[in-house]
Amino acid sequence: MLTRQVLTEIEPIAPDLLNQVEAKIAEFEAAVTPGIWTLLNKATLAKEMRDRVRNPYLICQGGQPFCGPAAVLFELVRKQPLRYVEICSYLYLLGGFHTASRYIPSSDDLRRATQGDLRMGQADWMVLSTFRDMENVLFPVEPNAPDLIRNLAGMTKSWEMCGWIREILGYKTAECTYAFPANDIQALKKADAIIRQGGVAFALITAEGMLTDKPPRLPLPTHWIGLVGNISIQPAAIEFDIYTWSKKMRLQMDHTSFKKYLWAVVTGLP
Repeated sequence: MLTRQVLTEIEPIAPDLLNQVEAKIAEFEAAVTPGIWTLLNKATLAKEMRDRVRNPYLICQGGQPFCGPAAVLFELVRKQPLRYVEICSYLYLLGGFHTASRYIPSSDDLRRATQGDLRMGQADWMVLSTFRDMENVLFPVEPNAPDLIRNLAGMTKSWEMCGWIREILGYKTAECTYAFPANDIQALKKADAIIRQGGVAFALITAEGMLTDKPPRLPLPTHWIGLVGNISIQPAAIEFDIYTWSKKMRLQMDHTSFKKYLWAVVTGLP
């Protein structure tokens, strides 16, 4: 049993915070400094920033392999919209931004390659491509991770997700709980507890099995999703809300499917 429901309700941003964010975006629009990303349109960036602050579920990896960074960016916009606007502003106007412990620049090659069909919004591309461009440089390999996860090329690894939680979200703690072969329910319960404390949780899943009607012959870890909450663990089924591919969804599945398609859960607390 596996059902999916696309949800339309979103969490509204507090009016006072929205006013502060709007003021920051207006400041960005009024800046006379020429943008470093010359192939992007400043007015388009400002519009997309506004749209995403009001609805973080618009964050979209498009046709690019950015699911891990996209999930982290979703939580940044949802929980720290002012910080999100600052990162966008600094990236466009100065070419980089400071994280919790270091400075992340956008490369000249990346900015020159920003043309044609980006397969996503300009604001999403500017931030996510910078995250992905620096990912392998910033975070060393976690030697204790399972071989399958360590060796899959092109996928954001669990230790990189922990790194983004610390560096981008600025959280003090970030941990990974590997779900297989028999730790799936414990991993989900930990995510539920962290979310209830105001933290964040992300799950590494087999996307074809959990998000489509075409389950693969050989399940592999292929996709990061944001665990939003409303987690229910019952004898007959498991239910929870997620962010993925610019949608909010509610998943319901039996324990066998959940165990088969869940690989790891990464959590973080401020």
